[in-house]
Amino acid sequence: MMKKKVLVGMSGGVDSTVSALILKEDGYDVEGVYMRLHTKPGYHEIHQARAQKAADFVGIKLHILDLEDIFKDKVFDPFIKTYEEGETPNPCALCNRNLKFGEMVKFADKIGADYIATGHYIQHDGKYLIQAEDDTKDQSYFLFYIDKSIVPRLLFPMGTRKKSDIKQLAASIKGLESFALQPESSEICFVETTYTDILKDYVNVDNVGEVLDMQGNVVGEHKGYMYYTIGKRKGFTVKGAHDPHYVVSIDPKKNQIVVGQKEDLACYSVTLRDINMFDDRTEFESTVKLRYRTKAVKCSVKIDNGKAEVKLYEPVFGVAKGQAAVFYDDNKLIGGGWIS
Repeated sequence: MMKKKVLVGMSGGVDSTVSALILKEDGYDVEGVYMRLHTKPGYHEIHQARAQKAADFVGIKLHILDLEDIFKDKVFDPFIKTYEEGETPNPCALCNRNLKFGEMVKFADKIGADYIATGHYIQHDGKYLIQAEDDTKDQSYFLFYIDKSIVPRLLFPMGTRKKSDIKQLAASIKGLESFALQPESSEICFVETTYTDILKDYVNVDNVGEVLDMQGNVVGEHKGYMYYTIGKRKGFTVKGAHDPHYVVSIDPKKNQIVVGQKEDLACYSVTLRDINMFDDRTEFESTVKLRYRTKAVKCSVKIDNGKAEVKLYEPVFGVAKGQAAVFYDDNKLIGGGWIS
């Protein structure tokens, strides 16, 4: 009987390397792929070499996919545009849909791979994505936007494992020790320092503007609206203020930010666009995460005509337009959308 072929996304990191090793030991016909995405100077020279070293260690073929143009169109340009519009982007979710679980799937079809695997910390049951056993590393939030039709073809060897165990395993295998010692990758791979350092190359970020209070009075100034996201409490002046002030809203057209007290950040409902559900429910109760690394809160959801109205059963602070809202039924990811 022919072995089932699996294409593994290889980054050169410990998680994808150990994933490839586990799948090979489990009897799959494994091939790897390294995806060249952004154009950050020197990044691919280092990471492609690591991915090749990992593939050589596992003993598998490594394909190189040049996706820089698609990445620019589908991920990087929307990243810039979202900040220009005074919102907060989530480039990882767009990258997962369009490239890591989009272009990679197309390439898997091209080489006749039955399955697609990555080193993400997540699980699935054939229909729904399920949070990882290691809740400190769970990446389900960033995968809410992938096409549900590919879920049965996905393999996530890290989903039932702890990150600490993976590092320990890598450290114990001769030839993999250096992978165990690599630092954690940054949350957004093309941002090395701050996102504004990236924006400065494409748009005018430094543009002094007015700070308004909740009543519309000018109370200070800021250095340019793109420096701020909802909930930020530093980097602007408020005359005579003794208590902390937080960014409550951003007006990109007027280059103004509105600030208030922490209670002014409380949000009890959100509207979502571009809904992506893993089943056909349109009116339900669930929990929702409105930002990565935040607690999921109980809510009711009503979906109609591609939009969702979400009522929160407790306030969430610092909700930002452009971020993802992801619905869970216990540990099962059932869908989500973009906060508008």
